[in-house]
Amino acid sequence: MRSHIPALIVVLPLFFAALTPLLALWRAGAARAAALIGLTVTLGMAAEALVRSLREGTVRYHLGGWAPPWGIEYVIDPLSAGMAVLIALFGLIAVVYAGPFLSRVPRLGAGGFYALLLLLVTGLLGMVVTGDLFNLYVFLEISSLAVYGLIALGGNRSMLASFRYLLIGTLGGTFYLLGLGYLYGITGTLNMADMAVRLPAVIELPAAAVGVALIVTGLALKAALFPLHGWLPDAYTFAPAPVAAFVAAVMTKVSVYALFRFLFFVVPPSTSTAGALMVLGWAAALAAVAGSIMALRQSDVRRILAYSSVGQIGYIVMGLAIGTPIALTGALLHVLNHAVMKGCLFLVAGGVRFRTGATDVATYSGVATALPVSMAAFAAASLVGLPPTAGFFSKWYLLLAAIEAGLWPFAAALIASSLISAVYLYRVAERAYFGDSGHRQEEQPGFFRELPAAMLAPIVALAAAVVLLGVWNDAVVTRVISLALPDFGA
Repeated sequence: MRSHIPALIVVLPLFFAALTPLLALWRAGAARAAALIGLTVTLGMAAEALVRSLREGTVRYHLGGWAPPWGIEYVIDPLSAGMAVLIALFGLIAVVYAGPFLSRVPRLGAGGFYALLLLLVTGLLGMVVTGDLFNLYVFLEISSLAVYGLIALGGNRSMLASFRYLLIGTLGGTFYLLGLGYLYGITGTLNMADMAVRLPAVIELPAAAVGVALIVTGLALKAALFPLHGWLPDAYTFAPAPVAAFVAAVMTKVSVYALFRFLFFVVPPSTSTAGALMVLGWAAALAAVAGSIMALRQSDVRRILAYSSVGQIGYIVMGLAIGTPIALTGALLHVLNHAVMKGCLFLVAGGVRFRTGATDVATYSGVATALPVSMAAFAAASLVGLPPTAGFFSKWYLLLAAIEAGLWPFAAALIASSLISAVYLYRVAERAYFGDSGHRQEEQPGFFRELPAAMLAPIVALAAAVVLLGVWNDAVVTRVISLALPDFGA
């Protein structure tokens, strides 16, 4: 069974995605229990795959016994296994957190929610473990279809956000598929490792440049890289809280992972690659500043966090664009750090709305008195770039990389964005801790209550992880991330 873990990581959540609606016909609790069991086992297998890849190196699995390049290959290395752990973990967190939200939803609706979430997890896991570029596209579309449905569950405004995401996401998928068609036409292969061998001989052809540009554009759309971020703010704002937290934590990161895998493990250094990275770098620098400025102008806390994510994606892509070992280390570390921080912040925002109905900064007045543990977690997760929290160290790596590369505009963008981020997150914390809450106590006698345990436990765990990842950042970098980097000496 251990030898089949690369395939089971994807197959198991797909099986439970089909099972949960059937169980929901009987009882909603059974559907939730099945989702919890499926994601717990998936997380355990992903963790086992990560440990195995760190000890033994890259593990390759041939589906159906068909060897590549004709067959589909799954690849488990520290990079793909680490991403798989992240996806499965946040899928499990979303199911735990969603319990109170779905308590009043009809059982068939709850079953549909769990099925779509498991299908989304399946698609994302498939994207990170596959070694086939067309198979990556298939899983990309599976995850996209699932997330469109999940976002639409938030109500009328979320339906419009989901439709906008569908249009833009379809455009991104089309660009990716067209680009892949160009590369397949000149190499005759879809396997990543095989294409990496064949592509250097034809990389200077115009068709290669077009293919690379289309794939990068498609994945940048999926990653919501500024100025291709139009779908993200409404999707994050109006989606159900468990969905917003999951999508903000890992969805865009998987598209960035695909960019990283494609540009550094498939495409050889060339004029096409250099041009794509330069365009990405400047777009990322603009994203870091523009996302923070747009967040500063918002009044809805969820929208603040959404635009903040636009800027944070800019940090990660900036690291990819610089392309040095220290820059890529910072980028991958920030993928982890931002997933934990932003996941925690969205869970708190969802919890505040669940308990009090508050969404705007003004209505957060005194919330810290009502929800002291939740808002303490919010404060811990929003300590932007301050040691010993996780965000400081990934930004430090990125800043050092930009300075060493002589890219001073990138360094300035990082610093400016971090300072602006401190301002808009401080606004929320200041209102929550020092705003007047006396009128709330009179108008809403039940206001002063913490969140249900199923919602509070993930929040506290992620807030603790923000600090622990900062304290143990050196171990994460040396024992995992350094082994996930491309071989620069090759």
